[in-house]
Amino acid sequence: MEKIAVGIIGATGMVGQNYIQLLSGHPWFEVRHVAASSASAGKPYMEAVDGRWLMRTPVPHRLRKLKVADANDTGTADGCRLIFSAVDADKALVRNLETKYAQQGFAVVSNNSAHRLTPDVPMVVPEVNWEHIGLIDGQREKRTWQEGLIAVKPNCSVQSYVTPLYALKEAGFPVETAVIATLQAVSGAGFPGPASLQMIDNVIPFIPGEEEKSEEEPLRIFGSFADGKIEPDDSMKISAHCNRVPVIDGHMACVNMKFKGQKPAAQEIVEIWERFVGKPQKLDLPSAPRPPIVYREEPDRPQPRMDRNAGNGMAVTVGRLRPCPVFDYRFVGLSHNTNRGAAGGAILTAELLKAQGYI
Repeated sequence: MEKIAVGIIGATGMVGQNYIQLLSGHPWFEVRHVAASSASAGKPYMEAVDGRWLMRTPVPHRLRKLKVADANDTGTADGCRLIFSAVDADKALVRNLETKYAQQGFAVVSNNSAHRLTPDVPMVVPEVNWEHIGLIDGQREKRTWQEGLIAVKPNCSVQSYVTPLYALKEAGFPVETAVIATLQAVSGAGFPGPASLQMIDNVIPFIPGEEEKSEEEPLRIFGSFADGKIEPDDSMKISAHCNRVPVIDGHMACVNMKFKGQKPAAQEIVEIWERFVGKPQKLDLPSAPRPPIVYREEPDRPQPRMDRNAGNGMAVTVGRLRPCPVFDYRFVGLSHNTNRGAAGGAILTAELLKAQGYI
């Protein structure tokens, strides 16, 4: 099978580098275009990331001499069909830039938050609301795009609890109220992230905009898709506390939940999580974790260092399920924020779009 040519805009940053690492050897996609700010434009990729390559594997040899383009020049991506957006800039600028690429016929899958609440743009966790990609039909009709599209992945902090809560909802046990405290890794702030003097021996109980995203985005993800639009799930209430902790990778969420109706037994919850499969697993997508939810029986798991790489960094690990004296139950969820929560989640979304005929 001939691989789909891929471009990455924002290719020199942490998320852009992770795209390059994860796409190396991908069976469907091949990186043929890298773009970044004007400061990097014109340089070989290896030179553009010299001294700030943050991945554990080296820069793929094939890309070392690839010339970095200016991300604002959409005409340089000719030959690509798919664009991954890892641009870190003013939201209005990113929104306009991603729209410009889509107008020119590119399928844009974004890690940025600029389009997450745009009504005709699907915000997708592929195991949970894969059918929301149907918004693209109306998106193309409304905007008169033949092949272009925009799809986004949600905030990295929601990944560790959205899928476990959805699995319960799908099994007939919807959660009515959730109080969530996230413990978020420093890599979620990008490079260089918080200063060491802020993080060592410390926890920062504030991440700008994070609590609002954590409370609002799941309601859209859980929303119903009908008549070409998404109706958010207003039957659920979420209260979130978001904290930055001195961990490199791995976002953790401590979740207290109350069910809307009859609550299941604890063992039933574990069985629901363990047997859950989503659309990516049914379609056998290359990046789909198998299983998507891993339950750990140990009383002190999950832990970021021990569990963030479950399912090649794409699975959600849950544990410590136990009764809650205020609500019904409580548990701890963990996901890899730069894989599942960033580049890996966007790649899985692109695989879903291809499998469903949108790319």
